[in-house]
Amino acid sequence: MSTLPSVVIVGRPNTGKSTLFNAILGQRRSIVGDEPGITRDRIHGAATHRGRPFELIDTGGIIPNDAEMIPSQILKQARVALESAAQVIFVIDGRTEITGVDRELAAMLRRLGKPVTLAVNKIDSTRREDLAHEFHELGFEHVLPISAEHRLGLDDLLDQVTHEFPISETAEAALERVTKIKVAILGRPNVGKSTLLNALTGTERSIVSPIAGTTRDAVDETVTHDGVEYVFVDTAGIRRKGKTHLMAEKLSVVMARKHLRMSNVAILVLDASEPEGVVALDATIAGYAHEEGRAVILCVNKWDIAAEKSRRKFTENIRDALKFLDYAPVAFVSAERKQGTRALFSLIKKGYESASKRVGTGELNRFAETLEWEYDAKIHYITQASVRPPTFVVFTDRPNLHFSAQRFLINRLREKFGFEGTPIVIKTKRR
Repeated sequence: MSTLPSVVIVGRPNTGKSTLFNAILGQRRSIVGDEPGITRDRIHGAATHRGRPFELIDTGGIIPNDAEMIPSQILKQARVALESAAQVIFVIDGRTEITGVDRELAAMLRRLGKPVTLAVNKIDSTRREDLAHEFHELGFEHVLPISAEHRLGLDDLLDQVTHEFPISETAEAALERVTKIKVAILGRPNVGKSTLLNALTGTERSIVSPIAGTTRDAVDETVTHDGVEYVFVDTAGIRRKGKTHLMAEKLSVVMARKHLRMSNVAILVLDASEPEGVVALDATIAGYAHEEGRAVILCVNKWDIAAEKSRRKFTENIRDALKFLDYAPVAFVSAERKQGTRALFSLIKKGYESASKRVGTGELNRFAETLEWEYDAKIHYITQASVRPPTFVVFTDRPNLHFSAQRFLINRLREKFGFEGTPIVIKTKRR
């Protein structure tokens, strides 16, 4: 008998339980197919997530269209597994409406009293993520959108399911290598992105040249700092599309946006020696990072040769030009002289942790009760739907919240829970 904490996957047939089981284990142990009810018996395997080992059990699906069979079928195939489960993953098909079978199973799991995470499967694009919010009505606090087939959202799911499991002694030593933060270095050509990469990594891998647009391809470099792995991607200087005559420079724009999508944190490099301060192209690039929902650090480079020596005044200019990035911290550095660059590591880590922060539904609704709310819409309920960026669903009596009400809510969330350096997304649902 296994001494590992067990995670049991349940759900009605054809919701993707076996695909999820295989995705977590990384091997095809379960038979995956379109025919409902392929998994008849319990299948189990050992898995590890962030140094926390556990046993994963894939149960048989519920026979559909037979209300009498719902509890007995589940209990017959999974009674032992469910009774000894440390955590339960309830898999539901995010592309279909909630069925009677889903509701019956949800009620049974609530009676069981085990910690349940609702995995809304087959959510394979950000457009579909909105669909996942509708499943909160099943009454589970933790509702996460995933795509088992495309391996999307699995880290968030396993973070939630295993966060209370013990870390193995062997894994504890290796845990320092587990935390990995991907950082995109962004900015227009010749602001010093490659010099900054070299200062942060202590290498000369990037070609540093005063000729604008020298960096054509993305270069990445991994550095371990205080037990955290930072993977830096130095993207080619972004130019306005109308001015990128050369194919290589057009490609650099595409690559920069691609690496932004692959990153967790973006460092936007600004040029302190630029007479105009923040120029229009800086704001355009900043907009890319904000739209992608990345944690952002505004890095003012070449501060040693800046004409304007007042940090407060320069910061005011930045805030004025980039009002939508009011949450992003500002750092003043000289990459060439390696001044101020070490402080970026703690800002990156803080931004990543803020973007990854999850607040429980109970805590959020206690917070909502304390709000001095002076807007027309009535808030019934708030829940956090996802992280990176932190996304909150507000159930109200109106189809939409006014921009000023959203702004107020975002500011109060920051004051209460932190969320430094990361955008916050508010989605409204009429209840």
